[in-house]
Amino acid sequence: MSLTPTSASAPESADRSCAEILASAQRVLSVEAAALAQMGEDLPGDFAPVINLILSAKGRVIVSGIGKSGHIGRKIAATFASTGTPSYFVHCAEASHGDLGMVTPADICLLISNSGETTELQDILAHTRRFSIPTVAISSKPDSTLMRAADYRLCLPPAPEACSIGMAPTTSTTLTLALGDALAVALMEQRGFLPEDFRVFHPGGKLGAQLATVAQLMHKGEDLPLVSRETMMPDCLLTMTSKGFGIAAVVEQNQLVGVISDGDLRRNMAQLMRTTAGDIASADPVTVAPDTLAAEALAIMNARKISVLMVVDAAKAPVGIVHIHDLLRAGVA
Repeated sequence: MSLTPTSASAPESADRSCAEILASAQRVLSVEAAALAQMGEDLPGDFAPVINLILSAKGRVIVSGIGKSGHIGRKIAATFASTGTPSYFVHCAEASHGDLGMVTPADICLLISNSGETTELQDILAHTRRFSIPTVAISSKPDSTLMRAADYRLCLPPAPEACSIGMAPTTSTTLTLALGDALAVALMEQRGFLPEDFRVFHPGGKLGAQLATVAQLMHKGEDLPLVSRETMMPDCLLTMTSKGFGIAAVVEQNQLVGVISDGDLRRNMAQLMRTTAGDIASADPVTVAPDTLAAEALAIMNARKISVLMVVDAAKAPVGIVHIHDLLRAGVA
């Protein structure tokens, strides 16, 4: 039996199916985008009080839920933890079998249930009531059991699920995830959370490399190719060769006053061996501070078409040197 289309209408059917598929995707995104816009225009009334509650907490934010709400809860807890708000996820079913011991009176519980009637949350909810643990609920049902029992209520706006049967968690989970992001970012801004703070929790991979500072990657101490103005060029060349960076840094009264590069050597080849470092050096070299992000240092190197940067402190004293290869090996690019 041949599988080759024999009807001229086959391509049209394929095109029509493709159009239907795209229409389904666009409908889902439109429904969810409208719900997000609705929530953005009318945030839950307890949003700001919840931020203040978390900021004043001595313990951690315990997030719990089950099913799709549990998956979203894990992401919210992970986002909190990585942005300066200590948090972890406790599976509500496991909580009923001993994991309630992870929840202390110093903590805050964030419980998620779209219906607000999730039976698996009953034990952890009862635990918060017994030990007076502040509880925040996220649900789309303001009159549900969970919302009535909670101290703070983050009610999702009334919006249809984006699936064709109106039952699969789609819009509701997107709203919950976005609300968690809004909480995390608001907390970051209130704490004054900086890129260097972010790197503390993200030391690995490309993100960690891009958030590294020059101070963490630079060479220092005996590795620095330092010479004085009066250093004769034969000795200066020995320093440049032995240190292996292709430059010499000219220092006067513990301040960087110039840099000698390969280009400076070529431009002064005729009288090179009869001169001093001060005669050859290019004044006002490009430098960076120790707290400069490595990614920013790489951008400076690329823009200036140089491969080495001297690192100086606020008094212009040389404290390090960084080569483009150091940045590339660290995964900054």
